[in-house]
Amino acid sequence: MPMDLQRALNLGQFVAAAENPANANPLTYNIPFGYQLVETIFGNDLATDINPVKDIVPFGFIAKSPAPANDFVVAIRGTASIWEWVQDARYNKVTCPFAQGAGQTEDGFTDVYMSLVAAPDGHPPRVVDVLKTIGAATPGATFTITGHSLGASLATLLALDVKENAAIAPSIVTFASPLVGDAQFTLTFNTEVPDSWRIANRVDLVPKVPPVFWGYDEVNQLFPVNSFGKVKLVPACAHHLTTYLFLLSQLGPGGNFPVDADCKF
Repeated sequence: MPMDLQRALNLGQFVAAAENPANANPLTYNIPFGYQLVETIFGNDLATDINPVKDIVPFGFIAKSPAPANDFVVAIRGTASIWEWVQDARYNKVTCPFAQGAGQTEDGFTDVYMSLVAAPDGHPPRVVDVLKTIGAATPGATFTITGHSLGASLATLLALDVKENAAIAPSIVTFASPLVGDAQFTLTFNTEVPDSWRIANRVDLVPKVPPVFWGYDEVNQLFPVNSFGKVKLVPACAHHLTTYLFLLSQLGPGGNFPVDADCKF
């Protein structure tokens, strides 16, 4: 089945809302399509050798569709510190901590993922447990998980976690996701989360790391886009969420999504 371009564009707008809060204090989001905030997601930001401090920061939200539907979207933002992680370039692996036999995952992403909670002080409940509670209380609910950049890798881990431990069969669409785990992780993910799309710009560096020759593998299913000749050939421009939405909007009647001003020719 081909990827639904309009659905991907819609989900990208949830991620854009997660990346650009309407207000910092109190924290609020401009969640699209009439969806209402259920929970805000917090976690430890990515610590690197360049910036070793970890802070509890907002990472996105869980939102619910207007009644009578029971459709939930989990949107997880990207982060500028992904470039610090790329510069560190260690790509160490750890055993996947929430799914027995699911191989190994990148340790930095895994640390951040395991810190994701629905409390601003960094204490439980973890996001997977919040979703489990929602699913148990809402028969027939659907769950879609989406994210950009680092948020895409966290979304990938969350999708497998809720399938394994929350009795939820999610769908997932990611933008500019790094590789998350080894071949065994990928096999487990592809088997348990078949409704999966991974949108990657061919000239974006981030979806190419960690490198496959270091034992990492790509989860299904790839939907490639290409910004070459359409935006500035600058790493940040190739990776920007606005570039992804612009490229997708050029492929169908999904609306006019402009390129970021700094990335125009």
